[in-house]
Amino acid sequence: MPAFMIVDIDIHDLPAYAEYAKQVPTIVQKHGGSYLARGGKTEVMEGDWTPHRIALFQFPDVAAIHAFLNDPEYQPLKAIRHRVAKTNAIAVEGV
Repeated sequence: MPAFMIVDIDIHDLPAYAEYAKQVPTIVQKHGGSYLARGGKTEVMEGDWTPHRIALFQFPDVAAIHAFLNDPEYQPLKAIRHRVAKTNAIAVEGV
């Protein structure tokens, strides 16, 4: 069953984040993932959520999302992201 990861990223150091963003797609693809949205304009339709930068990924399943997030190759990049941005992320199963 396909699964989606929705990430809201509040970036505090754009140059450092740019280096992260340049390297991550290869690891996403390694786990069967792809970007459906990445930093495009957002518009709140209801509620009081104020998103920062949204990334929307599709993976083959939730296990692939976990494999991506736990990949040893991704860990140094994750450390960069944690240092330069505040992140909220969820996984949701598709239909």
